[in-house]
Amino acid sequence: LHAGVVIGGDGFGFAPQEDGSYKKIPQMGNVVLEDNVEIGANTTVDRATMGSTIVHKGVKLDNLNQIAHNVEVGENTVMAAMSGIAGSSKVGKNCIIAGQVGIAGHLQITDKVTLAAQTGVISNISDNSTPWFGSPAMPMKGYLKSYTLFRKFPDIYKELQQLRKELNELKKQQ
Repeated sequence: LHAGVVIGGDGFGFAPQEDGSYKKIPQMGNVVLEDNVEIGANTTVDRATMGSTIVHKGVKLDNLNQIAHNVEVGENTVMAAMSGIAGSSKVGKNCIIAGQVGIAGHLQITDKVTLAAQTGVISNISDNSTPWFGSPAMPMKGYLKSYTLFRKFPDIYKELQQLRKELNELKKQQ
């Protein structure tokens, strides 16, 4: 455990009240850190609401990461800096989580998944055959196609405007 690590802090649990305020939900669970876990500076691992937040053997967490309540991180998974896993999500074994990745709550990520930097995961991932990119996360091939098309949008829009103009001129001639 490196400097500034917090293990077992309260999870982020609040229940909305009729008056618009929030009431704290007691966090009565614990944190289990298995063997050969390394946790970088200023990383937090919150205790479970009930039950356990579990960081399995061989996990390596870089600096400035957040592991929320009731999360389970599979063995030998690595997680680069400034990433977070929201409450009750489960990350499989031997996953690679690059920097600034966000994983929403109550999700399942299968074993051996790679999440590229700044990926935003909002649904379960069961395909580990390709790295995942983007926000929302998508397989690499689809992400690269979308990104390439996105970069061409200004030119496509100009061409569309020109074609509309020409079409309107042709309609006027009839």
